[in-house]
Amino acid sequence: MPCTPFHLRPIPKLCLTLCLCAGGAAAQLPESTGLRRNEALLTLEYQTVKVPGDQSIDLLGFHAYRKLLDGVYVGGGFYAPLVRGAYGGFVAADLGLHFRRPLAGPVFAMAGLSAGGGGGGRSVEHSKLLSGSGGFAKGYAGLGYDFGEFTLGATVSRLKFRQAIIDGTQASLLLEVPFSYLTGPFSGHGQPLPAVDDHRAGAEMGENMLTLSLDNYRQRSPQGSNRNTVRLADLQYAHFFAADSYWFAALGMGYSGLPLYNQLLGGVGQRWRVAPDITLYGQLGLGSGGYSSDVIDTSSGLLVYPKLAAEYSLTRDLGLALSVGYMTAPKGSSRNQTWGLSLTHHLRSGRSAEAPGPARWQGLRLSVLHQTDLHLSYRGTDGPSLQMLGLQLDIPAGQRWYLPLQASAAYNAYLGYPGYAEILGGLGVQTLAGSGERLQAYGQLLAGANVHGKAVKANAGVRWLLDERLAMNFSVGRIEARSAGGGRFKADNLALGLDYRFSIPTR
Repeated sequence: MPCTPFHLRPIPKLCLTLCLCAGGAAAQLPESTGLRRNEALLTLEYQTVKVPGDQSIDLLGFHAYRKLLDGVYVGGGFYAPLVRGAYGGFVAADLGLHFRRPLAGPVFAMAGLSAGGGGGGRSVEHSKLLSGSGGFAKGYAGLGYDFGEFTLGATVSRLKFRQAIIDGTQASLLLEVPFSYLTGPFSGHGQPLPAVDDHRAGAEMGENMLTLSLDNYRQRSPQGSNRNTVRLADLQYAHFFAADSYWFAALGMGYSGLPLYNQLLGGVGQRWRVAPDITLYGQLGLGSGGYSSDVIDTSSGLLVYPKLAAEYSLTRDLGLALSVGYMTAPKGSSRNQTWGLSLTHHLRSGRSAEAPGPARWQGLRLSVLHQTDLHLSYRGTDGPSLQMLGLQLDIPAGQRWYLPLQASAAYNAYLGYPGYAEILGGLGVQTLAGSGERLQAYGQLLAGANVHGKAVKANAGVRWLLDERLAMNFSVGRIEARSAGGGRFKADNLALGLDYRFSIPTR
């Protein structure tokens, strides 16, 4: 029996966008509608990787894939440790292909290939031994049984980090969850949906929230060498599966106190409306994160994070919230009081008291980037070029302006260590591209963090529009950063990317 897709079940759109990078042939609906149904897969994978001469590391993989052809999916995701060893803060990201083919009845063959970058270890020095240059490749194959709404399988995988001791074959458990989602034309951004599309979107899609937070973690009795208050930027997507209940996925990265501290969390939350403009939220997150365990002791990486927030409505769609929480690492000594400030964008498709009118198209542009940092220098000493894979999500704020969010990770070593990364956000401007025009110029200014601390990056480039959904882009730029000790990092930047452009209905 073939997989029965979830039609717009509560799948986080933050992870959804990772699987949209290569377009694909979506089934064409009648000309009277701009909505397209897209098929995709969400996968969870668990494996224990042997580490020669040390404790094994267990990795949970979370990936989202978009259907490219029948049985062929393209996408990407993350790996992070949970309960084995003392590798808190180890994280890796990859892009790849996933294949599935029916064999007999509900039995399916599944396989995949991917490549990416990441790293971590017991200490900064140990990370060179465990993760080498940071670049890795993975392949897997196995069998799965289709239960209708999900497929559960067992695979044999090979994971190899370049110039590292992680290089082995292991068994894995793999869960596939099929789902589908609706998109429309990117050029329709800001325009109301036709009546037939509005009715369909209202019936099939629900309420979502996209939240950008600046959080502060005050460490209590820290056992690691870092005793600073860790300040991080956090991007969270939430989907309501009931009127006031939601589940969420979040990625957080440090920008001060401990640059590039990282955490990946998922969980559930509840909303309480206490006044027309005041809403309270409570949520419980589980996940993985940290840094080298001698710097901040999250041990194996497992995190538990309850949090409360009070939101004030600035507009119907935007809210500003204050939050407090308590983040703990059950297998380590890390305990943290947290507080933060958040900006929430509410995305509603179904009709409700907050969104009674017709839906409009919200444009989104996702870019998969290969970036090279050239003429790199830190504290006046030149270094070799960095090769990076990255993702950028652009949110239009009109026809000319957009808000870019960018994350990149190197797959070669920086200053002899793995794990160089950048996380940035800012403002972009672009020329108008009329009907039939193929070229579009753009520029953007971004601020955020790299491994040294606060960073600023400027890019200018040109986009070649292939069709309504796909484009190629090329840009040049420069990034500069300063460490807490005053060290200056600078590099020129070249980037080549593939854009996937689409819209989602929102009210």
